[in-house]
Formats: sequence, C-alpha cells, structure tokens
Amino acid sequence: MRSVLVAGVALGLLASGPAFAEVKIGVGAPITGGSAAFGAQLKNGVAQAVEDMNKAGGILGQKVEFAVGDDASDPKQGVSVANKFSSDKANFVVGHFNSGVSIPASDVYAESNIVEITPASTNVKFTERGLWNTFRTCGRDDQQGAVAGHYLAAHFKGKKVAFVHDKTPYGKGLADETLKAFKAKGGKEALYEGINPGEKDYSALVSKLKQSGVDIVYFGGYYTEGGLIIRQMRDQGLKAPLMGGDGLVDKELVAIAGPGAEGTLTTFPPDARKNPAAKDVVAAFKAKGIDPEAYTLYAYAAAQILKEAAEGAKTLDGKKVAAFMHQGKPFNTVIGPISFDKKGDITRPDYVIYQWKKGADGQIGYAGNELTQ
Repeated sequence: MRSVLVAGVALGLLASGPAFAEVKIGVGAPITGGSAAFGAQLKNGVAQAVEDMNKAGGILGQKVEFAVGDDASDPKQGVSVANKFSSDKANFVVGHFNSGVSIPASDVYAESNIVEITPASTNVKFTERGLWNTFRTCGRDDQQGAVAGHYLAAHFKGKKVAFVHDKTPYGKGLADETLKAFKAKGGKEALYEGINPGEKDYSALVSKLKQSGVDIVYFGGYYTEGGLIIRQMRDQGLKAPLMGGDGLVDKELVAIAGPGAEGTLTTFPPDARKNPAAKDVVAAFKAKGIDPEAYTLYAYAAAQILKEAAEGAKTLDGKKVAAFMHQGKPFNTVIGPISFDKKGDITRPDYVIYQWKKGADGQIGYAGNELTQ
C-alpha cells in the first residue's frame, strides 16, 4: 500500500493568477480503506470551499491550492502524510478524520508551524494536550457520549444495554464516555466487548449478544463494522437496535447493513444542510451531484475559518493565526457561528439523536428524523 497519496489541485481553480498558489491547504483524510466515504466528505468540503474563496480573491489576496493526503485511517500513514505536508510547506491542514490519526499527526504539524483543524475527530485527547495548533469544528466524545448515555438511561431503563467498541481511540473513547454517562444515571451494562476492525465475521459477538438477551447495542466505531454487525444481528434473528455516534453517519451504513439499518440510532449535530447560512453552498454541491451530508459542511467550515483567521491576523504565520482563533471571536460559517476556547474546542457543542427511517423515496436515512431526548 502506498504510504501517501497526494491528489492534484482542483481543476479550474487556478485558471487565473500566478502559475502556482501561494496559500497551501492540506487535506488529511482516509481516501482509501474502511472510512473512505468520510474521506470523500472532507475532500469535497474543502474543494468547494477553495473554489469559492478563490472566486472571492483567495486568502489575503493570494490564490489557494489544496492537496489531499490519503492516511487510510492508519496512524503511521497519517504521520507520513503530515510529514509530506510539512515538506511541501503547507500553511494549514484540514483533517484528519480519525482521532487515532489526528492525534499523532498534530505533533508533526505543531513542529512545522501548521494549524490543524479537524472537522471530525472527537476524542478528547486531541485538544487536551496543550498544543497551540489543534482545533476542531465538531464536538467531543464526552459531549456526544453524555447525550447518548442520558438517552439510553431514560429510554432503556431496566433494559439490557450492551456496549461494543472497535478498540480505536475514537470508538473506545466514545463507548467509554457513553457508558460513563449511562452509569451516572443509574444504568449498568449487560455486556462490554471490543472487536477487531477490518474483520468481516462478527457472528461470535452476535451470538453472545443474542444469548445475553440484549435490548439495544451501543457501538463505538465506524459505519463499515457497524453495518456488518447490524446485518449479522438480523441474520441471527436479533432485532435489538444498534446505537452509535457520528462514525456511523454515512449512507454507506445502509448499503452495508441492508434493510436492518432501519431503527438505528445515531448522535450527530443538527443537520448542517438545513442551516440558512449553507443554502447557497448546498445548492453548489447539489449542482455537482454531491450530497453534502455529515462532515462535508464541517470541512467547508474549517476552510472558511482558516481564511477568516488568516485575514483577521493579517498573516499566514501559523502561531499568529492560531492566536487569533483562540481569542474566542465568532467566525461566520456554513454551520453557523463558531468560536473556540483556549484548547481549540468549539464553545457551542450540540448533539441530537437521529433514528434512521425509510423516507418517502423508499431510502433509509437519518435526515429529518431527530428524536426528542
């Protein structure tokens, strides 16, 4: 497997101006592997943002280029991508997707004077280490887990709740935070299990869940394994719903799980596609045949913030741009106003619970299916 895949600059973005761009944005994402659908979301979000900002004069009057580094959801490969961006003198990085990749990559970026802003990495450790350069446009596992844990305690009181995770920093971190919140409300887990990501056969796990008579399964992990677990649960006649976090939120969940995905519960922020500030951008995506679902607009917002911060700081210097971002001033984005605390976390984290249902078009999805908590 190649350690780094760097995609070319979006076609047409540099039709005018100098032969090469002065401002470089790296996009670190899993373009291949089990989370490739999320990688596409990050790439699409930044590509549209760069196109729009170049039409409006770029950043500080300079054209912007972006390159995509394929981390394949692998920490070592993510560090290779980070080193590549560093050697290419990237000014900023949007990414990575997986927390287990963002955390080690951020050390490289900090040493290279590069601001990193992730649209999707929710593990608390990412912003808890005191680095100057780490930011995110999403919330954290402890915030998301609190919403899920409280929901489980309220709606499955006295029921058997199993907790399963994929052993990754994201998956285990989210499952543990959800379990902590569940216990704080008086709940007790019926089962706690870890799986190996990348496997195809989870029948042994499903058999154990079935024997335990679980009423619901909370899964900390991504749509690939989550979809397989749902499918194999239904194959064995286990009708208990699966609940999980933002790592499940892609239409590929349904493609893998099949009809059994209906009834799945997921936590995710309010649907950014419905935000009035995103109207024109959503239309631009749809004109290209792209549904800006899940983290697409969060990646777009990350690029917007970098532009506004650089222009506010009047420099491309990473530490000065980061200092401007840490001031707590709101940035206007397609997902609404965003401001950061001293750690680089957003100050308005909000999660809601969605139930995946079949729509009028016959397709199973989460959009519009928010539940009262």
